[in-house]
Amino acid sequence: MSENGKSDFDDMVDAIQQEIEADESSTFSRKVIEEFRDPKNAGRMGDADAVGIITGPCGDTMEFYLNIQDSRVADILFMTDGCGSTIACGSMLTQLVQDKYIEEVEKITDTDLQDALDGLPKENMHCAKLAVDTLMEALRNWHTKGDGSPTNH
Repeated sequence: MSENGKSDFDDMVDAIQQEIEADESSTFSRKVIEEFRDPKNAGRMGDADAVGIITGPCGDTMEFYLNIQDSRVADILFMTDGCGSTIACGSMLTQLVQDKYIEEVEKITDTDLQDALDGLPKENMHCAKLAVDTLMEALRNWHTKGDGSPTNH
């Protein structure tokens, strides 16, 4: 037991956690860290009007599920098996497009997403592109289907 009443193991775990948090803070914006630690709109939607699924060159797979009503994104969920930056991009992108008209959504770029996250390190910029590309794939599938039924991949 150490002086603070914790075991040596607990002290070691605390030190490692502090190191990880310091490294995150020096690499990522506060916004990226917030979105990664507490992602919004994560999950899959069984009754989606539009689905987009893409595996990026880095190996991360991103999925977007949308319900569209009156040409607006009424509901949106995302899922990924990717890194923290990919999770943050998926989470932030869902927030950017929720309740927006499709015409507005189709104009969103990976730069818009990076700006909303207060930037990404150069080696993680591809995560924003993957997220936006996957969302656009879902919208292309929705336009192609035209009947509102889910697309299958």
